[in-house]
Amino acid sequence: MPDHADPVDPTRRRPLRLGICGPVGTGKSSLIALLCRELAGSLELAVVTNDIYTDEDARFLRSAGVLEVDRIRAVETGACPHTAIRDDITANLMAAEELEGTYPFLDVVMIESGGDNLTATFSPALVDAQVFVLDVAGGGDVARKGGPGIERADLLVVNKTDLAPYVGVDVVQMLADARSARDERPVVGLSRTDRDSIDQLTAWLADVLATHRAGTLVPVDPGPMAAHGDGVGHGHGHGHAGAHQH
Repeated sequence: MPDHADPVDPTRRRPLRLGICGPVGTGKSSLIALLCRELAGSLELAVVTNDIYTDEDARFLRSAGVLEVDRIRAVETGACPHTAIRDDITANLMAAEELEGTYPFLDVVMIESGGDNLTATFSPALVDAQVFVLDVAGGGDVARKGGPGIERADLLVVNKTDLAPYVGVDVVQMLADARSARDERPVVGLSRTDRDSIDQLTAWLADVLATHRAGTLVPVDPGPMAAHGDGVGHGHGHGHAGAHQH
């Protein structure tokens, strides 16, 4: 971990809170582990995980040895995963604030959602920026299906691109579909075996962190549902925080 000899600067901005969400099995925990391995030598990091009835994701990260055990906290939501990251953020907010109080020099707190469907996004009252994670094993057409995370999260990660030949997915087309759906918002096709893709991911996070430290990062709410047209050229967004499908 980086060394800090100086006392806490009272003007220091609180750490960046980065939300990471996406469907079950897309590799959210593995992405967090990757970021920790890449950045723990230069940044102070902590993690909050979400599971419905267990702390399995937290145990995975602790057993991977990517951070000191106490820097990884678990929230058991007891309900649909979107509830604790969007509808009632109290438990996650308390966990983040406890970490920030215990480790006053934190640079980034990563908050991992429990696995949910394509409609789950974080409240901007909880996170400053959010990453939505898909993976090629979920099907090459998933990026075309849209949804608030795919379309409007700060970053879309198409994960496990190295698996594409084994699951019959044209990853180039999948990435093109993702970029088309996102109106020039960033997309990273990620594989932990591809150094260039890892560098793209860490460079994106470095840019977001710099913007946060400068005080110019404005959290953007992707919305709980995708916008739609009414047939006469007007777009509408829904404000139903509980919009959810199983």
